[in-house]
Order: sequence, then C-alpha cells, then structure tokens
Amino acid sequence: MLVGFSVVSYIERMNISVAARYMMPELGLSQVQMGQIFSAFLIGYAVLQIPLGMFGDRWGPSRVLAAIAWFWAALTLLTGFVPGRVAIPMLGTFGTLFVIRLLLGFSIAGVYPLAARAMEAWQPLTERAFSYSLIIAGICIGSAVTPPAVAWLMVVLGWRQSFYWAAGLSALIALVWMKWGADSPETHPGVSAAERALIAAGNTAAEQTTVSLRGGWIKIVQNSSIRILCLSYFLTGYVLYAFVFWLYTYLVDVRKFGIVSSGLFASLPFITAGILSPASGVVCDRLTARLGPRWGRRITAIVGPLIASVFLFTGARTMHQYFAVAALSLSFGFQMSAESAVWSTAMDIGGRFTGLTTGIVNTANNLGGVISTALMPILVARFGWVTALDSCAGLAAVGALLWFAVKPDQRVGL
Repeated sequence: MLVGFSVVSYIERMNISVAARYMMPELGLSQVQMGQIFSAFLIGYAVLQIPLGMFGDRWGPSRVLAAIAWFWAALTLLTGFVPGRVAIPMLGTFGTLFVIRLLLGFSIAGVYPLAARAMEAWQPLTERAFSYSLIIAGICIGSAVTPPAVAWLMVVLGWRQSFYWAAGLSALIALVWMKWGADSPETHPGVSAAERALIAAGNTAAEQTTVSLRGGWIKIVQNSSIRILCLSYFLTGYVLYAFVFWLYTYLVDVRKFGIVSSGLFASLPFITAGILSPASGVVCDRLTARLGPRWGRRITAIVGPLIASVFLFTGARTMHQYFAVAALSLSFGFQMSAESAVWSTAMDIGGRFTGLTTGIVNTANNLGGVISTALMPILVARFGWVTALDSCAGLAAVGALLWFAVKPDQRVGL
C-alpha cells in the first residue's frame, strides 16, 4: 500500500510536466512561467514535510495518509478543470494554476516521511534499505507510467481529461488505505498474538508513541551527520527534479522525438531506476549487515551518484539521440540507487523521531528541486542544454562525496 501511495503521488506531481506541452499554448503561458508553476508545487511540498513528519511521529501515519490522498484527488481535479475557465480574482490563469499546484504540494508533502515512519516501525535495521527501496521503486513506476499515459490521454481525450483520470487514482488509494492501513505491526488486525509478542521483545510501545518533539528537534539539529545529509540530498534534489520536470521537454525540443514517443522515452530513466533502486537496497542491507551501517550505507550512497555523473556528462554531449536516451536513463537510475541509503540512514539516525528526521532531510531535497525547476529554463535560454545538464552532473558528484562525512550510526532517537 505504501508503494501504491508512492506511485500515485508521483503521477500527481509529474503529470503536469507532460501536459504542459499542450497547456502552455492554450493558456498563453511561457516556458519560464511553467517552470515557476512547477516550482510552486515544490515550495508547497517542501514547507509541510516537517510538520506532517511530526504528526506521523506523534499520532502515527495511518489517518494522515488517508486524509492527504483525498486532497490530492480534489486538487488534481481542479488542475484539469479550473485553468482558463475560472480564475482567482486578480491572479489570472498563471496565478490560479500557481496556487493550485502550491496547495497540491502541501497535500503530497507528507507521503515519504509518513511512509518512513511506518517503515521504521515495521522493519529492523538490516532490512530497511531494501524495504524502502520498494517505495522508491514506486516513484519510478509512477514516473515511468506518467509520460506515455498522459501523452496518450492528451492526444486521445485532451490534457484536462488526463488530470481527471489521475484524480481517480488518488481516491482509489485513499479508500484502500482506509480499509487496510496500519501504523505498525502490533496495530494491524492480520498480525497474530505470537507475532505481537515477538515485536514487543524488540520494541517498547511507549517508546513508539511517547515522543518529545521539542527534544527531537534539538537532537536532530545538533547532529552533524543530519546536516551534511541534508546538504547532500539538497544537491540530489536539484538533479532529480531536472529529470522529473524537464526531461520530456528536452526530448521533444533537443532530441526531436515526437509527442507520444517522447513520453515513451521519458519513461525509460524511471524504469531503469525502478530496477536499480531495489537492487541497491539489497546491496545496502547486505553491506550494512557485514560492515555496519556507517560503511554499508556510505558505499551505496557514494558509488551510484558518481557513476550517474559520468553518464549524465556523456549523454549531454552525444550526437546520437538513442545513445543519449540510454545514457540519461542510466544516469537517473544510478542517482536513484542512492535513495535507499539516504532514507535508511535517516531512519537509523532518527529512530523514534523518524518522521521529523525524514521530513527535515526531504525538505532539503525539495528545496534543491525548487531551484532546479526554476533555474533550468534560464540556464537553457542563456547557455544551452549542455551547460544546464553539466550543472546536474557536477552537483551529483559533490553530493556523493559529502557522504564521507555522514555517520549513519550516530543514532538520535533511541
């Protein structure tokens, strides 16, 4: 079910990057304005990461996840219906769409910190990387499905209808979670008495529910590894969101693929990541069991992005369009292969403050995305696509090297 939330959340955030191709001429929006609308989502997404993560620590993720999914459905529906038809007074079409995407960012913000809080309660330390990598694979599935599906829906039904279909998926996952979701194993009706006894042997219920959030803030802010992890993940966010929001446009404008074929090729990086992310999660867990969390997490987080940087630098320069797609796909896949290490490290350090910790870390990631989505079209206009992609390659390498200073065994929340 958490993978389902991950899939749907990425469909909701990414659908506009494909629909923008038809939205911009119909609504009279420039590419720079569309970049600002993309950033509106990320601003909202970044702002509520920490508060929703804190709610998960105090009250559990179950009810909060169900509530926010209903907001996704409503706001995605409005994204298709309102622009060009109904304008918020004094804002116009651009301002109206900006506000809707900002609110959508607010509502989607909690999905990954809340999923991490649930995962910390459900999985032991040496299984967290692979478990969370499946949720990361959900990102890849949603991102892979969205470009071809939205492109096809736009051609057949229109761009507005593509948002209506996406809204229905949000309503569906909300209904499923309301029926079968649970904060932790001991609260799930399918867990037996013997299993609850085993859980109790390694987990204290009071430790799970009695959380001093004020004390958590102090401990987390004072932790040097969290600060460095935030900086590294900020740079990762710059790179990843350049792919999420601008890859489709790059394939159409630079590599000269068609509207539908660009949707298909834009899905390949996410398919690649969907394979490499769980594989790296397995490797990360095995290295953690053998070497301990410090080097088990580090190795996974360093090697993948360094390889990604090389592929991105190469893909930006090749003249062969299909080789470029292959190189960019591998670059994104190896960059995403570090995600399991990032999130499992945040869980390792955060412990019972996992919701708060992952909220802080993911806020940093999305602030990088805010800058990337707004800056990429400016870099492209002034310096060209090669320079814009080089900025991503360089930052990916820097983010990887910062991991030498991260210590995943510096646990904060016991």
